Amino acid sequence: MEATHKFVCQDDLVNPLSSMGMQVACILVISHFFHILLKALGQPGPIAQILAGLVLGPSGLSNISEIKEFFFQASAAEYYEMFGFFCRILFMFLFGLEIDIAYIRHNLRIVCIVAYGGASVGGIFGLVASFFISKHLMAENAKLNASFVFCIMLLVAYTSSPVVNRLGAELRFSTSDIGRLAASAAMVVELTCLLVFNLIIAFSKVTNIRDGFLILLGMVPILFGFKYLAVWLNKRTNKQKYLRNPEVFLILSILIAGSMIIEMRMFNSVIACFVAGMVFPKEGKTARTLLHKLTYSVHNFVLPVYFGYIGFQFDASHLKSWRNVLIVFILVLLSLSSKIGGTLAVCHYLKIPPNEGLFLGFVLSLKGHADILFVGSASKALVTWNPTAYNLLLMTIVINTVISGPVVALLMKREERLFTHTHTSLGFELEKPDQSELRLLACVYGPRHMSAILSVIASMRGSQTASIMPYMAHLIELNRKRRTNVSYHELEADEMSDEEEYGGNDVLEIHAAVDAFTAETRILINLNKAVSTVSNLHEDVCSAAEDLRATIILLPFHKHQRIDGKMESGKEAVRTTNQKILRHAPSSVGIIVEKGLAGALGFSQLFTVDVVQHVATLFFGGPDDREAIAWSTRIANHPRVNLTVIRFLPAESSNTRNMKVENELGNNDIEVFMALSSLETGNDIDNAFLNDFYNGYVASGKVGYVEKQVNNGAETVAALRDIGDLYSLFIVGKGGRGHSPLTTELSDWEECPELGTVGDLLASSDLNINGSILVVQQHRNSKKNLIDD
Repeated sequence: MEATHKFVCQDDLVNPLSSMGMQVACILVISHFFHILLKALGQPGPIAQILAGLVLGPSGLSNISEIKEFFFQASAAEYYEMFGFFCRILFMFLFGLEIDIAYIRHNLRIVCIVAYGGASVGGIFGLVASFFISKHLMAENAKLNASFVFCIMLLVAYTSSPVVNRLGAELRFSTSDIGRLAASAAMVVELTCLLVFNLIIAFSKVTNIRDGFLILLGMVPILFGFKYLAVWLNKRTNKQKYLRNPEVFLILSILIAGSMIIEMRMFNSVIACFVAGMVFPKEGKTARTLLHKLTYSVHNFVLPVYFGYIGFQFDASHLKSWRNVLIVFILVLLSLSSKIGGTLAVCHYLKIPPNEGLFLGFVLSLKGHADILFVGSASKALVTWNPTAYNLLLMTIVINTVISGPVVALLMKREERLFTHTHTSLGFELEKPDQSELRLLACVYGPRHMSAILSVIASMRGSQTASIMPYMAHLIELNRKRRTNVSYHELEADEMSDEEEYGGNDVLEIHAAVDAFTAETRILINLNKAVSTVSNLHEDVCSAAEDLRATIILLPFHKHQRIDGKMESGKEAVRTTNQKILRHAPSSVGIIVEKGLAGALGFSQLFTVDVVQHVATLFFGGPDDREAIAWSTRIANHPRVNLTVIRFLPAESSNTRNMKVENELGNNDIEVFMALSSLETGNDIDNAFLNDFYNGYVASGKVGYVEKQVNNGAETVAALRDIGDLYSLFIVGKGGRGHSPLTTELSDWEECPELGTVGDLLASSDLNINGSILVVQQHRNSKKNLIDD
């Protein structure tokens, strides 16, 4: 008898684990198969994963008795619930790490109005519906109570931020303006619903109020502990690219232990995990390691299984009764109509176009995360459900998402212009550059380029209140040739490295420079690595810029300055890649040439030394020079930059009078020499552009303005030599000036056409200037206009 009992216990322990493992494997395989089929139709991954669960669940293959007996063990529900608990911890912590706090902070009013518009209407609809469906969902002897009403209200009003985030990543709208608004609104709705749910639990019993207060007190030292632990680990592992696995395990163990304590007190730990990720220090290798390890595992394993398990629980056998069908239909209809109607109403109030409002409404109708907790085991202490209630409400969640997901994909196809990359230059942001977010993709090939690139990023932010979203791509050349006449164990260490090892010690130096920059400026840079052959590197950069919707691509020059002041060429592959990026870039491009290394206080020390840097923008005319002026408007707002715009005009056509004006910038009294002309010469577009710039910046004293009269290229060279020692950075457009007599003769000895005639002259060793050069090319709408001037 004892032996039999022992066998049953072991069988009960092993079978659910084996069946769960097999179920997870089947969901991954079937979801991958569905994803391949549905991707051709433009359908996202979460829909394929839910459908994979449907095929494997009671509505599909589990109708076969042998499969049902294997997958549905007596105690399997507890194992599945624990597995879902660990999944929720990991992906909510990751979402907290990835959340765009800056965007929500700058657009808090719009995000909250959009979020609560649909959710409030959904709550009202759920309130009304709860009185009619209560007798069908609650146990026979149970009475209607406030907890049941709140659970139905939360179910209808809820939006699943994990589903929205994955849908945005799959369909590539997460970086668009409308996509970021949808993701932020979904997060606000989710956190609000979870907060209300936890408050319901807290006020259901007196002891729960005490426990909730103790949990809040206990979270404070854990959050502070994470902060100091991250700082300690950053300093402890200086010679490593990432943390070691035991150190990652330590952080996740603390997170899981705290979450389990919260769950044991009958509260939900989702908010705590999200807050832990949100306040976790984002700088340093600790955060980089967590993002690196969690992103792959969560996106490729945890979320597909989690979404698949939602579909796996769908049991269509409960739809045999017309009453059950009616309940599901009513809840799905109320959820969709409330979200779409409420979102369209608030979008009309915010003057958001109806097509964008309709898209937001369907995105915010996606469900499939915390709403399962509202109707599952977490709510059993609050509501006495009847046996079929959970299945009916779960079917409502699945059907709602399966309808909304494909509709979102169809709307994206129909409204492609809403998601196209439109912010491709700064030329139209002359009036209030600090009020718009600048998305910048900086590329580096090694540590040598870091100081100049980081200084440009710091200056492009402008004022401390301006919003900037910088990304950095470490471009690494992949060598095609590899020894094949030796065995694997005879290969050198660098020959058998995987992609994570590409870059060598350069990665350590780049990470250290970025961490020091973030500590000094509080600007967080998102680091990525692009490993490809020379012929394909430019495609990786252009694709990344389009996906990130970057307004600016920043590149380093292929030459570097020696100690004697001469320019020395580096890798020819760098120059080739830069030239290809200039031809195919989906946005404006800037190339930074670092010079003036002999000077201790050059532009490369902008964010490390508290000294005012004098910057000059050279204007000859044309779209690239106008783009250079637009870049300069942001740089002029930096507290350590004193900007002067120098316009070159033909001497015989200018009528100039010089003025000396006292201008106060920050706390320094400086003299700015300005030359005011009639602005009646040159191109009409240039004149109108400079007139707006003059009224906005020069007249107010923010920027100096000088006009220089020259007749030919020789006089232009002489004028540039005269100002070569006065500025630490020169900003100039690449070309687009036509056949200007002021620059035409300069092309006779042009060495680097990717810099343009003036930029090439400034970067040459013959013109001995001490300032760095930033060459700007405005985005071309037509690729045939990308031919070097």
